[in-house]
Amino acid sequence: MAHRDVRERDNEPVEILLVEDDEEDYLLTKDLLSRIEGAKHNLHWVDAYNSALEAIGTGEYDVCLVDYRLGADDGIELVRELVANGLDLPVIVLTGQGDRDADNEATRAGAADYLVKGEVSPALLERAIRYAMRSHADLRALRDQEKQLRQAQKMEAIGKLAGGIAHDFNNLLTVIRGYATLLRNELQDERLKEHAMQVDNAAEHGAELTRHLLAFSRQQVLRPTPTDLNVVIENTLKLLDRSIDKNIKLVRTLEPDLPTVTIDQGQLAQVILNLAINARDAMEDGGTLVLKTATVELDASYASKHVGVTPGPHVLLQVTDSGAGMDAETQSHVFDPFFTTKEEGTGLGLATVHGIVNQSGGHIWLYSEPGMGTTFKIYLPSADTPAIATTPVEPLRSLDGSETILLVEDAEIVRAIVAEILEPHGYTILAASNGTDALAIARNRHGAIDLLLTDVVMPGMNGRELAESLTAQYPDVKVLFSSGYPVDTVVRTGIADGTIRLIEKPYLPAVLARAVRETLDEESEWHSDRLDKRQMVDTR
Repeated sequence: MAHRDVRERDNEPVEILLVEDDEEDYLLTKDLLSRIEGAKHNLHWVDAYNSALEAIGTGEYDVCLVDYRLGADDGIELVRELVANGLDLPVIVLTGQGDRDADNEATRAGAADYLVKGEVSPALLERAIRYAMRSHADLRALRDQEKQLRQAQKMEAIGKLAGGIAHDFNNLLTVIRGYATLLRNELQDERLKEHAMQVDNAAEHGAELTRHLLAFSRQQVLRPTPTDLNVVIENTLKLLDRSIDKNIKLVRTLEPDLPTVTIDQGQLAQVILNLAINARDAMEDGGTLVLKTATVELDASYASKHVGVTPGPHVLLQVTDSGAGMDAETQSHVFDPFFTTKEEGTGLGLATVHGIVNQSGGHIWLYSEPGMGTTFKIYLPSADTPAIATTPVEPLRSLDGSETILLVEDAEIVRAIVAEILEPHGYTILAASNGTDALAIARNRHGAIDLLLTDVVMPGMNGRELAESLTAQYPDVKVLFSSGYPVDTVVRTGIADGTIRLIEKPYLPAVLARAVRETLDEESEWHSDRLDKRQMVDTR
């Protein structure tokens, strides 16, 4: 059923459907409406129960007037049926005589108001229509906000579940990838080397799955920088040339001199790629894909209708396709993880987009109709700082060393693979399963400890507490944190300073060796009084 989103219609006629079996009453209502000053009304009349159902199912109306008695049929029952079928239209019940019970019955059935025909004046009818329309608009806005809130709560619950499994899963993947890489480097048989590579490839797919889940749950480690959205779009479009079919027209509508946004540039590129590829899949027979940017001001009125939006200046990224579009049921699940309408796919693309946008302080909204294409609008808060260009990481001369590393990791299998990775590089490894044992090792050691490589979340003493205690004994010790937990858990431990090094599990042997060497070569030292900012360095 079509409806019109009406709040105030001072300059447009109000479309009214009258369900009335008596032609004289229809003419009376028509006359009352014609005598209302300063307002325009288009009256549409049907005289039967079934005709009313058909009219409401196909027409667009602002309000419906229903006679209490429709010959052999019951007007109140019609109201109940309309409400049960999802009526999104205010209904006013009309009757020939005043009756308090009938008034209550009409209200319980879902009617917005109840009028006695003989007592209705043009002014009273005008007020009743306007009141019903305004009340219904308020109710619709409240329902929309409740729906958004329920969706947000559902996404939050699923996100917590996803974050909860990340730690154990990432520990296992660290071990699998580590040993698979070591085997591949040591094996001489090409067939066995290929087998080891396939194991590593499968583990990498598992790691990618975990990253998607953490992105969806807004718990991944981000490296936000002031970013020019147009530059990232142009760079990303170069990657799209191989993915977008020739029968799809790509249109850019990019506003020049955009304000910057503070976001992880790599994750922003992932958002653009996911949306573009999703749009491509929706246009099997070709079409048009439009990427648009603009500066927008989201006011208090917009924020009141969209849960989580803060009024103020924003930068808009809009991705529109001319594809098949989505029905309401599909739209209600489109950001859910593992939901997909494709024969192949993980169902994590749009879930990942949703998580990245929300974790970056932005908001994403979907507009779609079957056969009319789809539009995703992403609003990111404007930043006042100039964009920072990304710089390539310079390669290290060597990953080897002779320093002593205190390795603290509560998972035995992870301790074993870390030692297997680092000892061939020349490091001396002192291993402990918890903070208490690590401090005991340090007290009994006569030589220096150059690096503390510690898990963040451990039973008893966590990584931060251990680092604080150890640096009291070894002021010059460097610290490299490691964690398979999502970022919100890491932040709660206090490991949150912009100068702190954190390596995320699962990591490859070369990535771990590089992170260790870089941390040891840093001139700066670790101090606990730096742990006051909610930001991290992600060592990959």
